[in-house]
Formats: sequence, structure tokens, C-alpha cells
Amino acid sequence: MKCTYNFSAGPAVLPKSVMLRAQSEMLDWHGSGMSVMEMSHRGKHYMSIIEKVESDFRSLFNVPKNYKVLFLQGGAIAQNSMVPLNLLNGKKANYVVSGYWSKRSYQDALPFGDMTIAASSEAIGYAKAPDPKDWKIDSSAAYVHFCSNETIHGVEYFDMPSIKTIPVVADMSSHILSRPVDISQFGVIYAGAQKNIGPAGLTILIVRDDLLDVASPLTPSVFNWKTQVENQSMINTPTTYSIYMAGLVFEWLIELGGLEVIEKQNIKKAELLYGYIDSTDFYSNPIDIKNRSRMNVPFRIQNEDLHTSFVTGAENLGMIGLKGHRLVGGIRASVYNAMPIEGIQALVDYMKDFEKSH
Repeated sequence: MKCTYNFSAGPAVLPKSVMLRAQSEMLDWHGSGMSVMEMSHRGKHYMSIIEKVESDFRSLFNVPKNYKVLFLQGGAIAQNSMVPLNLLNGKKANYVVSGYWSKRSYQDALPFGDMTIAASSEAIGYAKAPDPKDWKIDSSAAYVHFCSNETIHGVEYFDMPSIKTIPVVADMSSHILSRPVDISQFGVIYAGAQKNIGPAGLTILIVRDDLLDVASPLTPSVFNWKTQVENQSMINTPTTYSIYMAGLVFEWLIELGGLEVIEKQNIKKAELLYGYIDSTDFYSNPIDIKNRSRMNVPFRIQNEDLHTSFVTGAENLGMIGLKGHRLVGGIRASVYNAMPIEGIQALVDYMKDFEKSH
């Protein structure tokens, strides 16, 4: 089998052992005679799967008992509308803009009510994340929303906000499960699965119990968090196979030793890649060091005309997905949990060779 390192931002690389296990269970899950894709979501086999998936996720991410876990559809982008529908309740909301996705969340929320920007780094090209100490929080607001890791601009929050006056809502799509998080600091956390959790199609949402009773009466039932809680995320057919795959990833992380272990691995990978970028003038990364994402590493070549040939050369060597997002260009290496350090070393070796030859 050809060795390929997938640096795509999402859908992204999955652990090889997880893929092999899914392959072995594809036609006959645990002697049931069925593929998971064929199972009724209300049958005993699938119910045992989803119950274990939730239990493992709670254990892995240390989810407190007073929080509900939902397995939803529509991607994280759907929550841009679901958050105000479920939380606004006639109030205003605050948004922090630290990159493309948090700005998109703010823009998508505008039709639902009075949305204000609590802080923004757009004027400096999102080179660093607005410090939580500088956020202009309205104590009468329904919530403050931020994105804790921006995939396009490569900006990550490591010092999470500690706000007691209003609920904090976090889009953690691109770094969830890459390190431990104190969930008690948040009212709501949500994340699309296609980066660190599993295949696209699934969104996981964690919501504190006391926030389940303020949804707008106009909220469709499939988008109402309380209704979904009451129906175990099954008001309609859930993304059964994506949930199953997520469960295999959770088991992989648990067997690895949990989030403390994977964080150490992610730090090592990030240090290797950023270390080489910083060692030469040939490549550059524009993000403030304290906000450099461990998951998404954008960088540029001093001679910008070389970006295309860099990406093409990498693809020829089995390193795919390195083209920067269309909005910003350049190069981007997404190095999620499942990316082995051997992939980072291969990329750094190629970067060295490319620099020597150009």
C-alpha cells in the first residue's frame, strides 16, 4: 500500500487502526449479520453502539453530569443558526471574531436578533486572537460566542475565557479532543466531526442543563436541543455510521492513554514543524506565537510564485492536502490527532529539500 500523508483540513486523516477495524466489521458487526450502515437506529444493536459512544466520549472529554451530549446533523455551520434559536430568548448576543469561521458565525446569527462584536482581530489580518481580558462583554447578553481554533488562519486559543456573567459558547470543531478542556467554563461546546472525531456528517454538541429551556418557539423540532435531548438525538434518523466511526476513534484515544497523552504528541508535532519554519527565512508563519494552532499550520514561501510547485512536488511524494485555503492562499498543513509524527518529519524533510533546490 502506498504511504500517503493526508494534511487536509477536513474531512481529514483517521487513525489507520480505526479504519482497519471498521473494514473488518463492515459486513458483520459483532456477529449481528449486519453492517452498522444497515441497522435500525432504534434496534438493540445500534442502541448499544450509541450508548457506548456517548459513555466513552463523556469519559474521554470529562463531561460533567449536568451537561447533555447530542449527536446532530448539518455540520458545525448549522449551529450558527441553532445557537441563537436555542439561546437568544429576546436578548442580545456577543461574538468574538478571530478568523473566517467566527466571522461567519457572527454573520449567520445576524438575522436572529441583536448581535454585537465583543472583540475582533480582523484589522490585523487575524494574526492573533483577541485576548479574553479585552473582550467587551455585555452582562445582559444571552451568551458570548467564539471559535477556539480557526482552521483557515491557524489561530488557537490556549488560555480559555473564564467568564461567569453569561454563558460561553465555543466552536471547537478543529481542535476538540486534541487536549483536555475544562468544560465547566462553557455553556455550550460544539464541533463538526470531520477533523478529530470521524467522518463528515456528524456534529457533537455539549450543552449545560440550565440552557435547555429558553429556545425560541419558532425553533424547528429537529434543531431544538431540548427536544433532541428528550429523544436521545433521534428525533429523526441520526448519522448512524458516522457516530459508530466516532466511537472507534474514542476507543483509540482511550487506549492511547487519553487527552493528556495525545496533547503531548500534538505539542511534539507542532514544535517540529514550527521549529523548522522559524529556522529559515525561506518559509514564514504570520501568527503570534502564543496563538499558533497545533492543528492547522499555515505558512508561506518568500517567493509566492513557488507555492504551486511546492504543493505539486509534495503530492508526488504522497503528501496531499497542503494547498492553502482559497481565501488566503499559501500552504497549510493540518496535523490532527491521527497524523503520525512520521508525516510531520516527511514534510519537514521535503521542505528542506525544496528550499535547497529553489
